[in-house]
Amino acid sequence: MKPIIIRAACLATLAATVGSVSAAPANMSVEQIIERNIAARGGLPAWHDAKTLVMAGDIDAGGKPNHALPYILKEKRPHKSRLEIVFKDQTSTQVFDGAQGWKVRPFLNRNEVEAYTPAETKAATAAEQDLDPPLMDHAAKGTQVKLAGTDVIEGHPAYKLLLTLKGGTKRNLWIDSGSFLELKMEGEPRKMDGKMHNVAVYFRDYKSEHGLNVPHTQETSVEGYKQSYKMTITRVAVNEPIDDGLFQKPQLTAQSAAVAKPK
Repeated sequence: MKPIIIRAACLATLAATVGSVSAAPANMSVEQIIERNIAARGGLPAWHDAKTLVMAGDIDAGGKPNHALPYILKEKRPHKSRLEIVFKDQTSTQVFDGAQGWKVRPFLNRNEVEAYTPAETKAATAAEQDLDPPLMDHAAKGTQVKLAGTDVIEGHPAYKLLLTLKGGTKRNLWIDSGSFLELKMEGEPRKMDGKMHNVAVYFRDYKSEHGLNVPHTQETSVEGYKQSYKMTITRVAVNEPIDDGLFQKPQLTAQSAAVAKPK
């Protein structure tokens, strides 16, 4: 689960704003857009120096009323991640060691260690799941980028880029033509109610953290569903020491194991 994933502005206001905003200038090359995006996010040296990244905050869980659950995401190169979400004194954990992943979801009455599915493993190893921004070192990671036109996202003129990842997956990414920061990116489609639905992730509230420009609000929207899910970041740590043991297969406590296998 990548934070991976915010309530849009008032639709009426947004509609009026979009109607009065011009599209992004069309005279910039892909290379120029990528260069300015990387500079806006803090620059290549700062991101190359970041070996670990820790983010903590709250994430929407849905429901009526909606519950905001505390979480902590720890990432370490290459592709290691650990996500913990707390709900009613129970901790859900998703761990990826760079090659394999596991999850423990006690508040879904799944008090056992489950291996990632092949689809989850593929998503976890994809280029966009690295701790870097999506355009950082794109060529070295095998990501091809093409300019797909201009657009307006939440009142912001934007460049629309088509990213083709190393494995062939395609993603559209929208870059603000003024700040050159990411505004929106297509996510992994989700199967809900027996049908596949497109997913969009919006990025907002950028702040500088230890030389890195990081969005402190991410909102995931699923096509056809009114409710979106917001992830708010309240703490960011760069190069905080993280033991590799945290990314290994989780071990259930004796109490959890007893719950998982009742006599």
